[in-house]
Amino acid sequence: MFFKQSSGGVNWLLVCLGNPGDKYENTRHNVGYMVADELAGRQNKPVQRLKFKALTNILTISGEKVLVMKPITYMNLSGEAVRPAADFYKVPPERVLVVSDDTALAIGRLRIRAKGSAGGHNGLKNIIQLLGTDQFPRLRVGVGEKPHPDYDMADWVLGRFAGEDKKAIDASVKRAADAVACILAEGIDRAMGKFNGS
Repeated sequence: MFFKQSSGGVNWLLVCLGNPGDKYENTRHNVGYMVADELAGRQNKPVQRLKFKALTNILTISGEKVLVMKPITYMNLSGEAVRPAADFYKVPPERVLVVSDDTALAIGRLRIRAKGSAGGHNGLKNIIQLLGTDQFPRLRVGVGEKPHPDYDMADWVLGRFAGEDKKAIDASVKRAADAVACILAEGIDRAMGKFNGS
């Protein structure tokens, strides 16, 4: 045997959704990227290696080898990064954890689900389409609802956090990183009990 199976393999994909480029940095839609950077910062291992149409790095989180991905396909094509990585590492959908923003949740609220629909989120929609299933876990980070019905949704999700909202999102990004570690260590049900609604 010339190599160990564990040497290059990963057990999980952690797909943190956002849009590439300075224009989108720290916008509501890029909360997933912020969670990736928080986890990477804790280990001083930046997520910056270009692979599978994503910026990537392999981190050990809760004892699991995890390919952390920040797709650079733009949000509505996120599945084009996820599918090749899942195929390459032979990671089943139940070990593809997707972190995204959610406008239906108040700023800073977290919601973990084991599976489910896209809920109108284009990144999740594309991942479901290309994986051919919605049976993968996801962690949604609340970014708040748009201020009034006439407000353009694109303008809202591509807007930046300010003031109290910025403080709330910074705290929730840290909690989301803790939630990822909990999902990997204790399973999705325990993590849902600890973090949903928090």
